[in-house]
Amino acid sequence: MTSSQSGQTPTRYASVDALRGITVAAMLLVNNPGTWSHVFAPLEHAQWNGCTPTDLIFPFFLVIVGVSIGLGVVPRVEQGGDRAALTRTVLVRALRILGLGLLLHLLAWWWLDLPHYRPWGVLQRIGLCFAIAGMAAIWLSARMQWLCIGLLLGDYAALLMAGGTPPWHNLPSRVDTVLLGPLLYQYDAATGLGHDPEGLLSTLGALASTLLGLHAAALLRSGRPLRLLAAAIVLLVAGGVWSHWLPINKNLWTPSYVLWTAGWAYAALWLAHRLVDRNGWPALGRRFGVNAITAYAGSGVMVLAMLGTGSWGWLYAQVFDRWITPLAGAETASLAMALAFVALWWLPMAWLDRRRIYLKI
Repeated sequence: MTSSQSGQTPTRYASVDALRGITVAAMLLVNNPGTWSHVFAPLEHAQWNGCTPTDLIFPFFLVIVGVSIGLGVVPRVEQGGDRAALTRTVLVRALRILGLGLLLHLLAWWWLDLPHYRPWGVLQRIGLCFAIAGMAAIWLSARMQWLCIGLLLGDYAALLMAGGTPPWHNLPSRVDTVLLGPLLYQYDAATGLGHDPEGLLSTLGALASTLLGLHAAALLRSGRPLRLLAAAIVLLVAGGVWSHWLPINKNLWTPSYVLWTAGWAYAALWLAHRLVDRNGWPALGRRFGVNAITAYAGSGVMVLAMLGTGSWGWLYAQVFDRWITPLAGAETASLAMALAFVALWWLPMAWLDRRRIYLKI
């Protein structure tokens, strides 16, 4: 959203909705292959250091969360809106997102008969980042927000450098192990070591990604979108240079990863704005974008139900593996099922959008 100085309510940028929707569709695609045994390499995360196309998706979404705050909340603050009321709105929505993530993990624990309940997760991280970035947008000046980004990146870099970045033995993993132990995404009972890609300390980097989205929104509102492209180049160069000392790593959400992925997100936002808002191209992905959390959470529930009943494996074996693998290989069959799943979820999102039903979690 954005607004003119005299406007009373923010207006939407179709490019932002489109980019958010493409990101959500990409999440569904990479999270739901027909089988994890056969996945094309670009659709997998880097095993540790490095950045595949899949590693761009989550930080893209968090940058867009920041952009949405910058386009929706900041104009209201500038127009003299009640900051306390805006704060309540932001915190209530953040708690709903966080609670939804906890509920999804509860369903996963129950339906899939998992050995333990996992508190951390994607929606939990989104909720935390939305809350803190929203508060920053309401109560802090742009200069103070930049200071926060610098402190987050600098302090987190110092913590990582002090403990190194090896798997299992890095400081974020050790802190998460002390706090939650066996409840983490990965835990080795024999060594007592654990790791969670959405853990506590690495959320510092994720918050920096979200705050950078606030400033992408400011550049977009300035009416000089080329500044977005220039900023993208600066971020990419800074991330690439920093990676020589502190590797690009999604699992730890390192500062170099923050800058590198934010650079690509800025470039994507500039391109989407240029094509959709300026040149009138169709806002592809918009229907996922205007109900993003609904699409992500609803599809998650569906996958859990199918996995819990065994229907996911049956469908893959009988339809996709049986007919596509002999012709094009197992990776293609697995990708075909993921694409079919995304297409299936496009249908209810299109139905909701046509009826102007936007479910705000």
